[in-house]
Amino acid sequence: MPSRLGRYAVRRRIGSGGFATVWLAYDEQLDSPVAVKVLAENWTEDQAVRQRFLEEGRFLRKVESPYVVSVYDAGELDDGRPYLVMSYADQGTLADRLEIVGLTPGQALEVVRQVGTGLQALHVRGVLHRDVKPANVLFRTVEEGGRSEVRAMVADLGLGKALDMSSRLTMIAGTPSFVAPEQAQGEPLDGRADQYSLAALTYLMLSGRAPYAHASLAAAAAPGAPAPLSSPERVFPKAVEAVVRRGLAVDRADRWPDVASYVEALTAALGPAAAVDHSAPWLPLDPELTQPGARPSPLLPADPLPDPVLPRRTGRRVLGVLAAVAALLAGAGVGYAVEQRGDAEVTVTDRTGTLSVSVPGDWDRARSPRGWKAPDGGGEFPALSVGTSPEWTDVGTTAQGVFLGIMPGDELPDQVPQHPECRTAQDAVDDTIDENATRTVVYTGCPGGVTVERVVQVAANRLLWVQVRSADRATANAVLDDVQAHGY
Repeated sequence: MPSRLGRYAVRRRIGSGGFATVWLAYDEQLDSPVAVKVLAENWTEDQAVRQRFLEEGRFLRKVESPYVVSVYDAGELDDGRPYLVMSYADQGTLADRLEIVGLTPGQALEVVRQVGTGLQALHVRGVLHRDVKPANVLFRTVEEGGRSEVRAMVADLGLGKALDMSSRLTMIAGTPSFVAPEQAQGEPLDGRADQYSLAALTYLMLSGRAPYAHASLAAAAAPGAPAPLSSPERVFPKAVEAVVRRGLAVDRADRWPDVASYVEALTAALGPAAAVDHSAPWLPLDPELTQPGARPSPLLPADPLPDPVLPRRTGRRVLGVLAAVAALLAGAGVGYAVEQRGDAEVTVTDRTGTLSVSVPGDWDRARSPRGWKAPDGGGEFPALSVGTSPEWTDVGTTAQGVFLGIMPGDELPDQVPQHPECRTAQDAVDDTIDENATRTVVYTGCPGGVTVERVVQVAANRLLWVQVRSADRATANAVLDDVQAHGY
């Protein structure tokens, strides 16, 4: 852990992803905790990634809204990596909250109101977010009226684009389960794309399940009608269903005119039953989440704080690798390194730093220490394996895990490994993700739930093989979205 980033005293790591690491630090001049986002070292020389990182800071600086993460400062480290100094969200993310406990309709509506206000502020200033999802909604403690209050903020504009640029945008990006169909198709975009994502977020918070479980952007480009919002456990008025369905309309012309109109309609449809009592915090403060700690001494290095502990939820998402990998891993194994993001999630990286994936923290039970020998020969290649038990690769087990492996190959295979232990094999889906050709096959009715085989052409002569076993499709999608192959 670095002791300082620029003039900021580092306390500990908050989180880490494929492109950047976020550190909790202290601004000694302003006597305040801050979050410092630093570009990952392996992307320093990639000018496109570097430019996207810097653009995020510029987009955020355009907006002065309490519901959008603020950028206070920017700089460059001695090794050339840029960094952004941002608001510190001490109460975690919406994804954290949904992993632990659901929200009441009133709390969900308050998140929609505040996130909607942030999105509208972006749109007014000519910025489109393009990646509204639970992990990009942050909660921060603020002092209002002499008491502590929780505020929701829109964060992570890594995919953000100026609206005048979006009219000419052809790059396809986004999170499949929340992305608007026109965005998945690479069409010109406007604020109604973010409205669609907000409606998908609304559906998730109210019903407890996402409206879609798309495995790829190709599937998101042509979604069918989602299941009814109401269930026997959670019944909503028909007016609420109508508002959310209009927000999720495939044709953007059928959606609400803008985010503000959607929020207003949802507020009216939910009615007094979803009203929030503002005499108390609308969202309880969680002392188990990240804490800034005391001001560091100017004479001594800052003492690192312990990692935050999030309560575990039973029945959490779990994944598993299939028997086809078992023989390949025997006696070979894969390397690993783990970066904690609290008990709720860890980012696992192979020993060479080539492969990484984010998984639930309780998966970190069975790991192998070396690279693997690819099935088609050609020597040893980077690989990564993590599971819930040493038997997670057995055909009949319900244990979970995930496997990533680089292998030689100049084109996608005609057929991925078969799984007769599963009842159904869906048709192969060919897609392009981040300009890389992919082939994905989903198997259902498996002993562990769902199995996914994916092959990605990451370089002219290299393939990335991904195998996932999950208790549900949505979990598999979340893990697939977090797979990273660095240096290709």
